[in-house]
Amino acid sequence: VQLQASGGGLVQAGDSLRLSCAASGWTFSNYAMGWFRQAPGKERELVAAISWNGGGRTTYADSVKDRFTISRDNTKNTMYLQMNSLKPEDTAVYYCAADKARILTRIPAYWGQGTQVTVSS
Repeated sequence: VQLQASGGGLVQAGDSLRLSCAASGWTFSNYAMGWFRQAPGKERELVAAISWNGGGRTTYADSVKDRFTISRDNTKNTMYLQMNSLKPEDTAVYYCAADKARILTRIPAYWGQGTQVTVSS
């Protein structure tokens, strides 16, 4: 199981970014997926999660609701996080993760390497 996150960068407040998480080595649709982030000095937190298969169920942290959208394309073995109206407090390393389950109900078993998102004010 391999996960490769990409798409991070340095942007200004109010800008948008789209993160991608490419998976390889397993049946992507059989796994629930999620995006987590960790800011300096803070614990890693769940940002958004999406259910397995068609991804019909999504959950978001309150801090990103109505700004971020998680999605998945099983034909491309890729998960996305569209981030709009970015704020300086969104600055963190973003990690994608996967677990062989219908939805994420525990700490995922598989993790990508992280991609840095920095939002300047």
